[in-house]
Amino acid sequence: MAAPSGLSTAEAQRRLAEHGPNAVPEARRHPLRAFLGKLWAPVPWMLEIAIVLQLMLGKPDEAAVIALLLVVNAVLSYAQESRANQALALLKQRLAIQARVRRDERWQRVPAEALVPGDVIHLRMGDLAPADLRLIDGKVQLDQAALTGESLPVEAGSGASVYAGSVIKRGEATGEVTATGTRTYFGHTADLVRTARTVSHLGSTIFTIVRYLVALDVLLVAALIAYALATGLPLADVAPFALILLVASVPVALPATFTVATALGARALAERGVLVTRLSAIEEAAAMDVLATDKTGTLTANRLGVAALSPHAPYGEEEVLRLAALACDEATQDPIDLAILDAARGRALLATLPTKTRFVPFDPQTKRAEAVYPAEGGERRAIKGAARTVAALCVGAPDVHAEVERLADSGYRVLGIADGVGDRLEFVGLVAMQDPPRPDARQLVENLQALGVRVLMVTGDGLATARAVAAEVGLGTRACGAEVLRSEADRGVPDCDVFARVLPEDKFRLVQALQRAGHVAGMTGDGVNDAPALKQAEMGTAVASATDVAKASASLVLTRPGLGDVVAAVETSRRIHQRMLTYTLNKIIKTLEIAVFLSLGLMLTGVFVVTPLLIVLLLFTNDFATMAIATDHASFSQKPDRWHVRTLMVAGGAIAACLLALSFSVFFAARAWLGLTLPQLQTLMFLMLVFSGQGTVYLVRERRHFWQSAPSRWLVLVSLLDIALVGGFATRGILMAAVPFALVAGLLLLVSAYLVLVDFLKIRVFRRLGVK
Repeated sequence: MAAPSGLSTAEAQRRLAEHGPNAVPEARRHPLRAFLGKLWAPVPWMLEIAIVLQLMLGKPDEAAVIALLLVVNAVLSYAQESRANQALALLKQRLAIQARVRRDERWQRVPAEALVPGDVIHLRMGDLAPADLRLIDGKVQLDQAALTGESLPVEAGSGASVYAGSVIKRGEATGEVTATGTRTYFGHTADLVRTARTVSHLGSTIFTIVRYLVALDVLLVAALIAYALATGLPLADVAPFALILLVASVPVALPATFTVATALGARALAERGVLVTRLSAIEEAAAMDVLATDKTGTLTANRLGVAALSPHAPYGEEEVLRLAALACDEATQDPIDLAILDAARGRALLATLPTKTRFVPFDPQTKRAEAVYPAEGGERRAIKGAARTVAALCVGAPDVHAEVERLADSGYRVLGIADGVGDRLEFVGLVAMQDPPRPDARQLVENLQALGVRVLMVTGDGLATARAVAAEVGLGTRACGAEVLRSEADRGVPDCDVFARVLPEDKFRLVQALQRAGHVAGMTGDGVNDAPALKQAEMGTAVASATDVAKASASLVLTRPGLGDVVAAVETSRRIHQRMLTYTLNKIIKTLEIAVFLSLGLMLTGVFVVTPLLIVLLLFTNDFATMAIATDHASFSQKPDRWHVRTLMVAGGAIAACLLALSFSVFFAARAWLGLTLPQLQTLMFLMLVFSGQGTVYLVRERRHFWQSAPSRWLVLVSLLDIALVGGFATRGILMAAVPFALVAGLLLLVSAYLVLVDFLKIRVFRRLGVK
């Protein structure tokens, strides 16, 4: 067949101007703008408000410290997450190849970016298809696993479509370009990646907690102003006190604590072969309750194997496999041929094979491959191909329809084997092929289910194959086609365990549907077709064999085969959640205790029980010191973790009430019996709040008795250093009135003993409210 003439250079230039380059547009964002974006969100807003309030109070040093903390938060977040935005650049690199194109009636090489619809290009074995095209001439075998998720190669001849990004495994062909750039199947996936937006729950949770705390403080400030107006107390004295009270309610160290905790978690995961590209995904993984996982290369080994042999009398299994291997050619690198040859090698059959005199590779039109070999009485033919096609060639062949259907329903690809002389062929038997599940897949599914995570399978393979693999790895058997996602995406999540024949947008729709239904969704995958869903999911995980595009779109990247490390990621994230729960509970308790104690103390006694300066100092000694919680030892829960802010507020309020009782008792007892001056009394109450604040960390770090597990060395060290520092300031009169050492030591013992008693009440409160 004569080669098509193709386009002229002038016509190609005209179409290039019309359609644009054959490339995926990259959304470029200035690095400075991207960094400043880290300062525009609910959590940074809280720190920025705190800075403004500190400046209003004439405290530039404290404002500078908080500003430094804000910048550190942004730098950590920017550095950790910048890699997650490389997906579009990698997609563009995938298209940055050279193409053999016919222009001006001669073949030449041009950059793939210069291809236009109507160009005639030639593909050879090993090439990456640079655009969508329709084949004009020739035959090729395509590997489209990274695009469609199908594990088996696809044969394509004249008139067939080839997608951009497909790998040519065998053969040569000429085709006409039908689509370029974002109009290709590959480019459409890139668009989905660009529009995907990960849902983050952490910022809104923190903001909700602060909203409760600030609302309480606003009420207390209003009460203070009303008290000042009623008693004639100068507003000039009350205003700074009220403002510093609001500052104390803003958890200035909370974002930094979350960042440090997740960064330490990312480091621990990296040691286990899990790379984190988006820090917030670690916290989100703690709440993940549904994991949608790809099949090919994720739950399965992504390589074909002989699963079953069904001989037809008088032949046996070994004869079926020997003749099947004879009709294979290792040089073609055909996955089916390689699997059969591996199976024959395992049974030591290859050494018994005769030398072939002629070999005809698999032809999509005849649906068979053939080997001719010498034998007694002349040459014989060994044939391998589609089961029904091969059976139809044989004399007296059995009806294989029922057996083929049975094997196909089990997820196998079935081949027929025949042997004979000339046209007198005998049916030898069937060979069932399968991409086998990974040995660890079933255990993985069981481990995730034990952690309260429902596992779904999404695959580009057919229903029968998907259902069979799902049954083998322990998933449910409710299998659905992709059409249920297209028809029901707006009405909810279909009640299916397996979704087959899915396209990239179907996986994307599934993740969005899960998120709309209130689930925290995880997604695992390895191909270009998985990239949009990986980026959309709260915990998108790319497996070790994933394409660069999938890895850049994911928030977690595995470096070891299989999904075993996903379990480690979930457990690590839940440990981090427990640490953050400890910090948050401690902050709620201390804010309630400090705000109520300071406000009621002023209204009950007419004096400031703690000075504004000591409140600022308390902010640093409590909030910043307790950042060491990020290093604490913590167990993980057996169910997905969710933030129940109202429950935390109630639980924190109950414990804060106990501490308030102690604070007021110490204040009135010291004023009545110890003969302290007001400045000394204020120092004593400052120490009281610091000691109880540090003790509360240990009180709430476990839902059981606090002495039943050991805290981290760093947490203990920081607590001891904090107590020693404020104790030294108090005894030496630095930044506060001096008090005797014996009084400081006695107060520390009193607070410690009291918290042991509160611990028993804590267990009852946590159990009643369901705090876990």
